[in-house]
Amino acid sequence: MRPVEIAKGIYDVGVNDWNIQDFHGYSTPLGTSYNAFLIVDEKVALVDTVKKEFADQLIANIEKVLDPRKIDYMISNHTEMDHTGSLARVMHRIGEDKPVYCSKMGFKNLGLHFPQKLNYQPVTDGQELRLGKRTLAFLETRMLHWPDSMFTYIKEDQILLSSDAFGQHFAGFEKYDDVIGDAIMPHAQKYFANILLPYAPLIVKLVEKVTQMGLPIRMICPDHGVLWRKDPGKIIEAYVRWSKQTPRRKAVLVYDTMWHSTEQMADAIGAGLHAEGVSVRPMYLRKWHRSDVLTEVLDAKAVVVGSPTLNNGLFPTVSDFLTYMKGLKPQGKIGAAFGSYGWSGEATKLITRELEAMQFEMLEPVRQQYVPAQKGLEESFEFGRAIGRRICDQVPE
Repeated sequence: MRPVEIAKGIYDVGVNDWNIQDFHGYSTPLGTSYNAFLIVDEKVALVDTVKKEFADQLIANIEKVLDPRKIDYMISNHTEMDHTGSLARVMHRIGEDKPVYCSKMGFKNLGLHFPQKLNYQPVTDGQELRLGKRTLAFLETRMLHWPDSMFTYIKEDQILLSSDAFGQHFAGFEKYDDVIGDAIMPHAQKYFANILLPYAPLIVKLVEKVTQMGLPIRMICPDHGVLWRKDPGKIIEAYVRWSKQTPRRKAVLVYDTMWHSTEQMADAIGAGLHAEGVSVRPMYLRKWHRSDVLTEVLDAKAVVVGSPTLNNGLFPTVSDFLTYMKGLKPQGKIGAAFGSYGWSGEATKLITRELEAMQFEMLEPVRQQYVPAQKGLEESFEFGRAIGRRICDQVPE
C-alpha cells in the first residue's frame, strides 16, 4: 500500500497485512491493515506505527513523502504491538531523542515493552500540541480497549485519529467508506462484537463526552480498515446501537455433535423457535468460527448452546466457545442448554453453569440419551417453542 493523502498534508502511510487469518483468536479471512498517519506542517508528526514485521514498509512509505529524519514528534495512541511493534525501528530511523507523546498509562506500558530509553512525553486528557497551522488535541479513552488508549484530534481539519475504535479487520485498496459502501459494515460489527463489546458502557459515555465537547468530526481514521469520510456519523450511531445491545427477536443456536444426535436436537429446537416467529441462526462449531458466532450473538436475545457429553464433560469446541463468549460479556441474554449423552450426561449442567455465570436468564435444559426418538425430537421442538415464547414476551415486534 502506497501513501494516501487523506487531507492536504496528511497521509496514511500504513500497510496492508493481506495474509493474517487469525488476530488473537478472531478470524480475519480478509486480512487487516495497520494504518499510521503522517501530518506535515511546520512541525511533522507521525501518529502510530505498524506491526514489527512491516517496519521497513512503513519507513519506505514515509520516504515517499519526506525524509523520516524530518519527523519531529512521534505519537502513540495505543501500545498494543500491532501499532507499536515497529516503534523502536522507526525511532532509530527518525532520531531516538525525539519526543514520543502517549497517555500516562502508555508511558508505563511503553517502558515495559521496550528496553531502550526513549523520550516519552505523557500527556493529559485535553492537552494540545501545536504543529504550526494545525493543533493536535489528545483525548483519553481508557479501556477502549486498553488502559493506555487515547485519540488524537486534528482540530483545524476536524479529523479524529481513533486508534482501535471504529475499525475493521479488512485489507484492501479501498481506503474509504464511500468507496467500499455498506459491504464494510459487517466487518465493523464483527470487530465491535469481538474486541469492544466488554467496554460497551464506556463507549456510550465516550460518545456523550465528545458530544458535550462539541467537536465537529469530518473524518474518522481508525488504525485498522477503511476511513470514514462520507458519513462518520454512521459508524458512531452504529457503535451507540451496538453498545446498548438492543436485541431482535433472534436466537443463536450454537452446537457441536459427535454422532448427529445433538445435531438432530438442534434442528428440532430451531424449528420450534421458528414456529414462534423468532429468527434462528444455527451455527455448527466445526463450520463457524467462534468470532463469527459472537458477531451473531450481538443482536440476539437468546443463545441456545448444545453439546454431547464427552468424558463426563463438554465437547472441546463448546468449551472453547463458552470461554470466549464469557470474556466478551454479552448482556441481557436468555440462555438454554441441550445435548445428547450415552451414560452420564453432564454437558447440559456444565453449559447451564457457564451461562448462569454470565448472568443469562436461564431455562431448564433438555437432554436426550443416545439417538433421540420421535418423542425426544418433539420434546426438543417444544423446548424451542418455549424459548421462542420467552423471547417474544421480552422483545417488542
